[in-house]
Amino acid sequence: MEPIRVVLVEDHNLTRMGLRTALKQHGMDFLGEASNGSQGVELVERTKPDVAIFDIGLPDMDGIELTRRVRQAQAEDENAHTRILILTMHDSEDVVLAAFGAGADSYCTKGIETEDLIFAVEETAAGNSWIDPTIASIVLGQVRKPVGVGSEAEMVEIEAVDSEYRNLIETYPLTARELEILELIAAGCSNADIGEKLYITVGTVKTHVRSILNKLCVNDRTQAAVRALRSGLIK
Repeated sequence: MEPIRVVLVEDHNLTRMGLRTALKQHGMDFLGEASNGSQGVELVERTKPDVAIFDIGLPDMDGIELTRRVRQAQAEDENAHTRILILTMHDSEDVVLAAFGAGADSYCTKGIETEDLIFAVEETAAGNSWIDPTIASIVLGQVRKPVGVGSEAEMVEIEAVDSEYRNLIETYPLTARELEILELIAAGCSNADIGEKLYITVGTVKTHVRSILNKLCVNDRTQAAVRALRSGLIK
């Protein structure tokens, strides 16, 4: 299996150094870095990485505009398949929804543990979306809004559970422990938080989460929470 090819656009030198080191130590193919948006656009176009990690607070353009420009460039290049992970301190609803509206695939806050960041990069490279548990409630909040309330609601792809998935859930029901973990996922808890609350290891939590994703036929934790809410598995 080929290593994941990654680039980083971050203006803070120490943060950039730490992220570069972490990515390399976990087997990523680090293709390069940039300290502003203009350099970031050129870097992504030149290297065509699997995943580009963007900070939002860049000096010449924010990460949202950078995401938008990269997506515009990709629309004209059939060989460009870079997926974008936003890494930032911002967790406001406006910023989160704007990032996804611009074309971001995943969103992490800088308080994330290194292990979770690596997992987020891996999931993003695999074609899935990864949303930091601390801001998942913002996306889940869109589920509870009536369809058509504001244009921003259309930024997040949320589908109701059809009969096929209902039958699947009935055929492969979640265990009591899986339902307990699903409730905590929907509440915005990380794997570490869940392990602490339920007195189980993070490894055990991850095993349960994988089972939940498989049973619900979804790619990530937020999709699982959305489907569970829509199907009535959790309230």
